[in-house]
Amino acid sequence: MPYVEKAKDVNGSSFPHTCPDCHRDVVFHPIGKDLEISQKYKCGQRCCPNCKAHIFVVFEWDRFSHAYPPILINFDSSEIPEPIVKTFKEALSCHGQKCFVAAAIMVRRTLEEICSDRGAQGKDLKARISDLRSKIVLPEDLFAAMDELRLLGNDAAHIEAKSFEDIGQEELETAILFTKEILKSVYQYKSLLTKLRNLKQKGEN
Repeated sequence: MPYVEKAKDVNGSSFPHTCPDCHRDVVFHPIGKDLEISQKYKCGQRCCPNCKAHIFVVFEWDRFSHAYPPILINFDSSEIPEPIVKTFKEALSCHGQKCFVAAAIMVRRTLEEICSDRGAQGKDLKARISDLRSKIVLPEDLFAAMDELRLLGNDAAHIEAKSFEDIGQEELETAILFTKEILKSVYQYKSLLTKLRNLKQKGEN
C-alpha cells in the first residue's frame, strides 16, 4: 500500500497518520473548523494527541492530500554515519514534498555515500557497487536492489535514461524501503547482535 494511503479522512475531521514530530502513529484531532474551497478542496488544522504537534492539512474530494510540515517516512538513523543520514533524510524530505525525481537522485547519492564510507572503488557507481561486494556481506537480493536503485537514480538525473517508465510515488516508496533495509544490514544489524550477546552474557553472570 502506498505510504500516503495510510492517511484517510475519518468522519470529515480526524485522521490516522504518523506524527512528523514524535513519529508515533496517532489519530490527529481537528482544531477549529475546516475551510472549504469550492466543492473540491478543504483545509484545516490538526493536533497530535501525543506531543501536541500542530500541522496544516489539505483534503481533495474528502481524501487526504498534503500536510505541512510534510509527514515523512520513519527512519532510524542510529549507528549510521552522519553524511549518509543527511543525504537519506534529504531523500525522505523530497518524497514528503512529492518531489519524486529529486528524491530518486538523493537515494542514488545515498548509495554513493555507502560506497565511499566502505571504501568501494570504481569508475562509476555500477563499478563501485560491484566492488562493494568484496567489502561487506549482504543478501544477494539487496545487492540486486542497489543496482536497481542506481538505475532509478540515473533515470532521474538524465533525460535520455529510460530504465523505468515513470518515477512516481510508488517507485520512490519502494526505493526508500529497500534503501532502509540496505542501511540496516550494513550499519545496524551488527550493533543489535552485539547488544543481544551482551545481554546474554549479563544473564549468564
